[in-house]
Amino acid sequence: MNIWMRPERPARGPRPAYSRAQITEAAIRIADAEGLEAATMRRIATEIGAGAMSLYRYVPSRDDLIELMADRLMGEIDVDGLPSGDWRADLTRYADGMRAMWLRHPWIATVHRSLPSFGPHQLRVIEGTMGALDAYVSIDENLSLMAILNGYVEGAVREEITRAEEARRSGVSEAEWMARSGPRIQQILDSGQYPMFARIVGEARQLHLDRDEQFRYGLDRVLDCIGAALTARSG
Repeated sequence: MNIWMRPERPARGPRPAYSRAQITEAAIRIADAEGLEAATMRRIATEIGAGAMSLYRYVPSRDDLIELMADRLMGEIDVDGLPSGDWRADLTRYADGMRAMWLRHPWIATVHRSLPSFGPHQLRVIEGTMGALDAYVSIDENLSLMAILNGYVEGAVREEITRAEEARRSGVSEAEWMARSGPRIQQILDSGQYPMFARIVGEARQLHLDRDEQFRYGLDRVLDCIGAALTARSG
């Protein structure tokens, strides 16, 4: 049964000693500090001072725990007042909020969920973000355009998290890696065999932007595409 369809407390009997919210918050604290794999029921139980087996009364499985954690993080995305009537501002705010949430909790990049479970925070985000485009396009077009936006945000932030983790693991910063790659890059340029690569190295402005600027540059391009789709629809 879907975790959101399970009552948190029985209709009869003593008041539960703990809550799903307490368990979820403890799991997120552990995952933030030590990674998702560290957030086991035994470790969570130690964190809140409970017996490990007793927690299964509140959260029946590991999958349920991850659903609770992922939905709780969606609650960090500020969608108050959405839709506001300015679709571009709404989607920009959403994309910035999603990226910020992922960067605060990089372990979310390791969560693999093939299907959503429709938790309350996720539903609230859906209502706010898809509501921003609802007046302009059909529901099918809305879904497709939001998939494009979400795909960009997720891909950009996954790369950001991966590179940060690689820098942490290797002890080599991105700037240091670029400097070390200089001789190989020059060798490629000198060969004259890769004109597009040469243009990237010589002309691409994105290579000189910081992470915030790179994200915004790409986001603006995605929103321009969404805007073109809205214009074509209204025309």
